[in-house]
Amino acid sequence: MRTLRLTPKRIAAAVVAVGTAAALAVAVPSVASATEGYCGISWGSTDKSAGTLERGTLTNVRSGQQDCYDRLVLDIAAPAAHGYSVRYVPEVTEDGSGHVVPLRGGAKLQIVAYAPAYDDAGQPTYTPANRSELVNTTGYRTFRQVAWAGSFEGQTTVGLGVRARLPFRVLVLDGPGGGSRLVIDVAHAW
Repeated sequence: MRTLRLTPKRIAAAVVAVGTAAALAVAVPSVASATEGYCGISWGSTDKSAGTLERGTLTNVRSGQQDCYDRLVLDIAAPAAHGYSVRYVPEVTEDGSGHVVPLRGGAKLQIVAYAPAYDDAGQPTYTPANRSELVNTTGYRTFRQVAWAGSFEGQTTVGLGVRARLPFRVLVLDGPGGGSRLVIDVAHAW
């Protein structure tokens, strides 16, 4: 084993090295504090759910683009008391049959609104013109496709194909009129 001999020159070099490292640690923010999230978003990508079955019915599906996220809106003819379950899944399946709903994108969100798309007499309250393309997502930064997965036993399922597994949030908002909206926002980035 070789013994390192401390000379004034080696001590000075060590002090400079330690001082430089300390200065860099202060000047460069830590990774934890530098990653507050894209646009300040801290939603995460875990399952989100709330509420129970509601008497209201689904009446429309629409979408929009914001600066930091894409938005999907399900209009429901009832006050904002209905429930939902939204989660990333390997495949979205049709209600009742279990058939896979093909979706474009690197990740798939299964959106279940605890509200049927039919009234008490079994008459449809929302009938999509194209089950594979509920809304036009051309030019969206995050959304790739919105598809119908059915309405069965008092709940409605919609598949949302997105670019990748990204943070999302779910809101239930009042209006328009006496109805409410189930809103799903998916961030453009982490």
